[in-house]
Amino acid sequence: MIASDTGRCPLPIPMGWFQVLFSSDLEAGDAIPLHYFGKELVAFRTESGAAQVVDAYCPHMGAHLGYGIRDNAGKGPRVVGESLECPFHGWQWNGQGQCTHIPYAKNNPPRVAKGESILGAWEVREVNQQILVWYHPNKEAPTWEPESIEEALIRNTEWTDFDRHEWEIHAHMQEIGENGVDGAHFHFVHGTSELPETEIQSFDGYKRHAKFVTRQPTPRGVVDGAIETRSYGTGLSVVRFSGIYDTILLANITPVEREISHAMYAFIQPKATADTLGKTVGQAIIANICQQMEEDQIIWQRKQYFERPLLCDGDGPFAKFRRWYDQFLVEAQ
Repeated sequence: MIASDTGRCPLPIPMGWFQVLFSSDLEAGDAIPLHYFGKELVAFRTESGAAQVVDAYCPHMGAHLGYGIRDNAGKGPRVVGESLECPFHGWQWNGQGQCTHIPYAKNNPPRVAKGESILGAWEVREVNQQILVWYHPNKEAPTWEPESIEEALIRNTEWTDFDRHEWEIHAHMQEIGENGVDGAHFHFVHGTSELPETEIQSFDGYKRHAKFVTRQPTPRGVVDGAIETRSYGTGLSVVRFSGIYDTILLANITPVEREISHAMYAFIQPKATADTLGKTVGQAIIANICQQMEEDQIIWQRKQYFERPLLCDGDGPFAKFRRWYDQFLVEAQ
């Protein structure tokens, strides 16, 4: 049995930037209900093309803003200009949480008349063909900005479109993230013939940089390769695989609940060889990484978090990783 929020890991949901959608999931005029950070949310794209995320429940009488009725039944509610229309009474809300229109009111409520932000609104950034939100349990403002990855920008024509894969993982995000410093598990969980050699493990503010050097067997002999990861907070990572066939993975993980995480992986590879090596070697690399995710979940979804694990000298720098990760574990006040 796989349980969630059972107390296997006592840590809070981490703060930071997290992906909630791929950009292509949200067309102009679309509205989509979401559940992240233990909260009900709604993402919508205005008629001008801006992605917005707000709390789900209309402050008027509590209707969920993510579900349409009548002509919009089975879809999201109407998006009118730059605002989302409540399906219950037609009140309209913009991405800053302000009520922009009450269709039948002669005199608006004072808070509406003053232009106050009444509906909970989220900081949103759209980069790397992804829609990100800033989460902090105490609603503190962002302390850093997400970075653009040149190869993942929609204008970049040298890399393929996203090859997307998603998983719901019943584990706290830190348990998943610790794989990034755990070289030993590659042999025992994934069956690699050798343990990868750690070349870099550095922690700098909200950033983490790691590099494993690998020796990869192929029909033509052993090829030297590398797995290089740059993480920006706990939710956003870019992994570059080199050696056999260059592959870039945008490996983003977002907390759904404290012990449920949503992994959204997007692979890109060189477009010049997409119809040749990409169809064989490239797809085999992606399939292998996805297989490793399936294998990892057998461990993650059933393990117990130990504050003081029994470590040996061959283990990775778990203590350094946990000290870095701790800055993001903010308790709600």
